[in-house]
Amino acid sequence: MITPFHAKYYANELILQKAGSDESKLSSSLFDSVLTINPHQVDAALFAFKSPLSKGVILADEVGLGKTIEAGLVMCQLWSERKRKQLVICPASLRKQWSLELSEKFNLPSVIIESKTYNEQIKKSKLQPFAQKEAVVITSYQFAAKMSQRIEEIAWDIVVIDEAHKLRNSYRQSNVLGQAIKQAVAGRKKLLLTATPLQNNLAELYGLSSVIDDHIFGDIKSFRQNYVTEENTDDLKYRLSFFCKRTLRKDVLEYVKYTERFPIVKEFSASDDEQKLYDGISSFLQRENSYAVPSAQKQITTLVIRKVLASSTWAVRQTLQAILDRLLKMREGIADIDTPIENLTDEDERDLLDEIEDDSESDAESNDDEQANAETAGDDKKIDKEELDKEITELQSFIKLAESITTDTKSITLLDALKIGFDKTQSLGGNRKALIFTESRRTQEYLRQFLSANLFCYCRRRERPL
Repeated sequence: MITPFHAKYYANELILQKAGSDESKLSSSLFDSVLTINPHQVDAALFAFKSPLSKGVILADEVGLGKTIEAGLVMCQLWSERKRKQLVICPASLRKQWSLELSEKFNLPSVIIESKTYNEQIKKSKLQPFAQKEAVVITSYQFAAKMSQRIEEIAWDIVVIDEAHKLRNSYRQSNVLGQAIKQAVAGRKKLLLTATPLQNNLAELYGLSSVIDDHIFGDIKSFRQNYVTEENTDDLKYRLSFFCKRTLRKDVLEYVKYTERFPIVKEFSASDDEQKLYDGISSFLQRENSYAVPSAQKQITTLVIRKVLASSTWAVRQTLQAILDRLLKMREGIADIDTPIENLTDEDERDLLDEIEDDSESDAESNDDEQANAETAGDDKKIDKEELDKEITELQSFIKLAESITTDTKSITLLDALKIGFDKTQSLGGNRKALIFTESRRTQEYLRQFLSANLFCYCRRRERPL
């Protein structure tokens, strides 16, 4: 016997069973969402539902058109149909943003699975942390590749891959990260999000298509012969139209009003000490043989130092100190040439390191270099103490020079740039507000202190009549 409650429940379930091309398919699943949806976003979501036999699609809207919203519409609809085994793979720096947007805009619960949370759940006797019953699983590229076998065990209803161009080389056997993720989600329905499906050559389109289905274009040799050598663009566009949808900003001007932007460039030149520090560290990093960085860690360490050095001299100090500490331990016999560098970045900057690892792993050539370095690591275990002492002295001089630069030129130039920006904003009727992007959180803390001490007085001084 069906009770009134069950009758209402079954009626609601039947309402949700709509054809993929029916616009009302999405409407019934968005009662709890808090967002304004644009027509092109609905079209993109319906495109993802269009073919029930398809193994996935690429949503390649231009930057700023709301690919996350489009993916959220698809996920929300599947959730309402009780298809709740959902996985989001994204750059490490976007994990929290995805969790926040799913919660605030679609009322979808989520859990971020990373090394720490994974190990905690294992200790609590949870055999498969990725098998969440009532939450969307969010993880980074790096961790997804590392745990590919565990991810493969789950019969995912949908796998959303954000910034999917990172997998453009996944068809190459040398691309370890791409191959691992591709294998982990093989056979599952996928939603690839990227604003740049094509950057350098047409083979990148093949790479993305192979993540969805290896058989869309056959092998890479056939793809190159048909579309790269012969330039059969019309046929390629036709084939892509079945699984790739791209919307440009010019296509949505009718109903999306973009804020006009006024680019203003403020140039600056590094001081003599800043240039000396930059040149010294750059020369140090270019050495083929060095005790400072383990061979297996050379590429990632070089990328970290260059990113942080470009951010501020304040931020690079700790990284240099971490390298120095390792050399001092080697001199004391506590560490050897294979010992990895500890505390390469602050704990709260782990996202930066994860993102760099994602970027380097997504490039096949990077993997080849990394492997070659790893293979040569430890060939000569004997430490030349004289050479070691020279590197220690050199790093100490870098740190001393960095500490002597209490205020960098970029910060002083920033004050001028803010004044110009504030004046322009005020002339347009806007508020005197600014959003400053940095490469490092340590740079943010430095700027907070610097601007707190200088900005107000500086602006007041500049506003006085001459």
